[in-house]
Order: sequence, then structure tokens, then C-alpha cells
Amino acid sequence: MIDFEPTLAFARQQDAADPLQAFKDAFHFPQHDGRNAIYFCGNSLGLQPKAVANAIHTELQSWQQLAVGGYFGGTNPWLYYQDYCKPTLSKLVGAASHEVTVMNALTVNLHLLMLSFYKPSGNRYKIMMEAGAFPSDQYAVETQVRQYGFNPDEAIIEIAPRAGEKTLRTEDIIESINTHADKLALVMFAGMNYYTGQLFDMAAITKAGHAAGAMVGFDLAHVTGNVPVHLHDWDVDFAAWCSYKYLNAGPGAVGGVFVHEKHAQNVQLGRLGGWWGNDEKSRFKMEKGFVPKADASGWCMSTSQVMNTVCLKTSLEMFEQAGIENLRAKSIQLTAYLQYLLQQLPNLSFEIITPSNPEERGAQLSLYFKENGRAIHDAMHAAGIIVDYREPGVIRVAPAPMYCSFEDVYRFYEILKTQF
Repeated sequence: MIDFEPTLAFARQQDAADPLQAFKDAFHFPQHDGRNAIYFCGNSLGLQPKAVANAIHTELQSWQQLAVGGYFGGTNPWLYYQDYCKPTLSKLVGAASHEVTVMNALTVNLHLLMLSFYKPSGNRYKIMMEAGAFPSDQYAVETQVRQYGFNPDEAIIEIAPRAGEKTLRTEDIIESINTHADKLALVMFAGMNYYTGQLFDMAAITKAGHAAGAMVGFDLAHVTGNVPVHLHDWDVDFAAWCSYKYLNAGPGAVGGVFVHEKHAQNVQLGRLGGWWGNDEKSRFKMEKGFVPKADASGWCMSTSQVMNTVCLKTSLEMFEQAGIENLRAKSIQLTAYLQYLLQQLPNLSFEIITPSNPEERGAQLSLYFKENGRAIHDAMHAAGIIVDYREPGVIRVAPAPMYCSFEDVYRFYEILKTQF
């Protein structure tokens, strides 16, 4: 670990040695007082890559010049558009290309995957998740169990931190899985809690869930593009994620899906069908009888969202160049520097509730303020610091390594030191 120093010279020295520093100039930043704002909000919405405008123009040109011919011709034939994202996405989530695809949006995909993997039977009907999951996940699970006539209060097991603690202990999760083993149909956690920034031990949770006889899936909204994972090797059954956070694909960008090959290649596994998920060898025969592709794309339903995927395709090209392991290595140092500098601010009363162990967090640090959190957040914005606030009392600070620098972190500290 680097011996940190609370100086601008130190921050600039680290940036000068950063092999990823050039990527900062590849993004558009909001402006504040004639300079780039300090943007630590990639955990909510990533910045726009400068290459996106030309990438969109390319597809507009294909539409303009080829019309329907763009599905089979042009620079990037649209018939295969979702496939262009698979090679890099598979590296980010630790999967084979045939285990991932892009489609729909995050919560839609969670619903579609739960229709396949949540199969209550007899006494085995319960779903386990972390307490305080993102509301959309809570709503999805609640409405899924209601579809089968279950009372959510009985069918959903929520695991909460111990009294006086803000994060979950892995041993408590495993113990709860074991305790409820005979009634669990599905274990579905976030890979990382949106509020605390805690990165869960997905390998251990998956192993315990399978030992209990349950399916195991994850919402990787705050993980993909932030922390490298190994879904195939961990034997995860399914996962879904959005692309507008660390993947920098823009608001409402197309979502992503992982289905382990042991399920993806099983065309008998139940799912909702659509033309785009049908076997391409028979798709254009226009016949009755859904025959899904024997890969994750067998869960696709509708025509590729070309104009909603082009930004992801563009961003993933940058991830391919940078390498997720390199980004992670920088992120660990960048977030550690942020934590170090925050600890030099004794006059600003807050608690960092994100785990201090880098193996249990990503780029985000959650600062818990017992009082005045919203007012402090608003004052940060007024000073050119873009972070976000989540009730109750948390300001989330996330220096994404693709476009944030050590100098950004130092400037953040200097503003807090002099103005708060």
C-alpha cells in the first residue's frame, strides 16, 4: 500500500504514474466555475464518453442510407447488435460469451429471470435477500411471491445487520441460509448494497445457497464495471445489471444478463419467449413453436435496442482497452486515498459505514451523517462536488477509476477542509 500524503503534489505524482490517466480526457464533465466539476457520482450515472456522439451518428447514417438494410449491412449490422457487447461484458463478470447478453432494463430482467429460477414447490417457497436492498429489488421480489399467492411477510426472508452495525457479516448470511435451508427456493442478493457500498461474498453465498437446495442470483447494478467477479466459476445461476452506472452507457441504457451455461444450454428450462430469443436457424421461418437459443440470448424477447445499446458498445470498447483488473487496482488505491483524506477532517462529523477492507467494497464510500446530511450534500453541490444523498443520512462518494484522478480526490478534500 502507498504511504499517502495530504498534499496536491502527492496527488499529482500519483496521477503522473497512473497508466489509465489518459481515459479522463475521453469523457465529458459537468462544468463548475469554468472547470470540470468533481464528479463522484458514477455509482448513480456514469459520465458520457466523448466517442458516443460519433457512434450514434454512425447508426443514424446506417438508418438514413440503408433503412431496413441496416439489419444486414452497414458498419455494424443491427441483426447482431447485442452480440457486439458480449466479449467484453463476459470479461467484466467472469463468464463465457454465451452466458451473457444485453436486453431490456435491470428490473425487467430480474422479473424475467425470476420467472425461470424462482419455482416454489411445497414448503420450499421462500426467497432470501438482504434487508435494505434497493427498493426496486424489494418490489420485484414482493410482486413475484404475490403472483404465487404468498404473503410477502412470510415468503421473504430479509437478513439485517447485527444491532449497532451497519453492514452484514458473511457468517450471519450463511447461518441464515442454513437455518432456512428446507424452505428456500431462491437466494437473491445485490452483489453490492447500494446504501452502504458493502460488496458481498458472492462465492460463499452461492455455495451455501446451493447446499441448501436453492437457486442463487444477484443484482449486479453496483458491481459490473466496478469490481471484477467470476460468476461462472462461482456457479452463480443468474445475474442481472444495469449499464448506466459504472458502465457509462447513459440514462436508461440497455441492461445485461448472465445465465450460467448449465441453465442457458437447457432449452427446456421455462421462460417467457419472444422472436429475438428464438433459435436463429428457424427464426425467419415464421412458424409456431418457440425454440430458444441454447445460450443466454434465449431469454431475449424483442429486437435489439440499437440506439439504446450503441452507448454501451462504445463504453465497453474503453473497458477493453483499460482492462477491468487495471481499473480495479487503481480503484483500490483511489478509494483508499479518499478514505485517508476523509480521516484528516475531524471537524466534519460523519461515519464511513462502507467496509474498510478493499475486498468488501468497490469505488464507493458511504458517509453517514447523524444530522444535516442533506444540507451538507447540497453545500457540496454548490461547491462543485457532484455526489448523491440517500436517506437516512448518507452521502455516497464514488470516484470511478476510469475518469477520476487522485487530484480530484485531493480537490474534494481541500474543499471540505476549507469550506466545511
